[in-house]
Amino acid sequence: MENLIEKAKKIFPGDGHRSFFAPGRINLIGEHIDYNGGYVLPCALDLGTYGVAQAREDDVVSCYSENFPEIGTVNFSLLDLKYRAEDDWANFVKGMCKELGVEQGFNLYVSGNIPNGAGLSSSASLEVLVGVVVNNLFGLGFSALEIVKAAHRAENEFIGVKCGIMDQFIIGMAREESGILLNTSDLEHYFVKIDLGEHILLIGNTNKKRTLASSKYNERREECEKALQILQGRFKINALCDLTSKELPECEALLQDEVLFRRVRHAVTENERTKEAYRALEKGDLREFGALLNASHASLRDDYEVTGHELDSMQELFLKHGALGARMTGAGFGGCAIALVKADAAETMIEKVGPEYQERTGLAADFYLVRVGSGAREL
Repeated sequence: MENLIEKAKKIFPGDGHRSFFAPGRINLIGEHIDYNGGYVLPCALDLGTYGVAQAREDDVVSCYSENFPEIGTVNFSLLDLKYRAEDDWANFVKGMCKELGVEQGFNLYVSGNIPNGAGLSSSASLEVLVGVVVNNLFGLGFSALEIVKAAHRAENEFIGVKCGIMDQFIIGMAREESGILLNTSDLEHYFVKIDLGEHILLIGNTNKKRTLASSKYNERREECEKALQILQGRFKINALCDLTSKELPECEALLQDEVLFRRVRHAVTENERTKEAYRALEKGDLREFGALLNASHASLRDDYEVTGHELDSMQELFLKHGALGARMTGAGFGGCAIALVKADAAETMIEKVGPEYQERTGLAADFYLVRVGSGAREL
């Protein structure tokens, strides 16, 4: 941070510089069920977005990111908070200023080590970082949850991305070395200590261009909504994840559509697996946790059909070379897979999986070794 403060002072001279951090996140289990009223189990990472901030005496916000030096310094007035494409990443700063009613200007120097396009939520990390910066700089008195909700609104309404609240929630609310079991239907949540012992999380980025992800994502949502509508004629449910496995045989008979039934089966079983994973982590049973990761991937591959050759190859190779469990994470059709691996064998695994993955897919993968981190905060 001392190095970063020195760099920030070259762009924004003077004194009063304060430093902040907001993590990236990974969803350990609970995929494609946030829009089906289910539970997710994300954790914060030790990768993230660092910020050095300094209060100003006027209404101007001046932003610089060392990740985008070609953009240079972006300046805007708090009296003119409009989205402008040419302001690029600074639009996330604007969105948060608007949501939190910021009235005093500030300088912000940003540096992130979340790999671009890896699906580790760099945008939510930046949003929550800005929330913590202005809250602390100006004593605005917002709670962590209020900052999280503001970041979610900024993403939905100012940026125009209709995402769920999971990313902002885990980044803003995480505790040290803990995951959160989050009920996406009402934000009820439970912390769980993640003690991986001699294991570590290995993220494999398939580097597959996710051309299908958005269209198939919309298609899956429509299939789930269609199934829900049919099943609400029989069951008193608000969302698919209100169902249990015991009710699946009756669902199959009611739906009379094999594809819709498989989508429902994924939502219901993934929701149950996520709660089981929480219990496994509570007990420190990593073998059980790993088995649940594998079962999640199988369901996403066979019932939900959102994996694809690259993610399946990555998952299979992680298991072949000794991972305790592995699965795709995120929207699918590319992006990342996570694996639970022994820390002292991780580098060897990367050396083996990388070339074999390239041989199978023609793509060179990237790998990141990460640890469970804590939430956004002033340093």
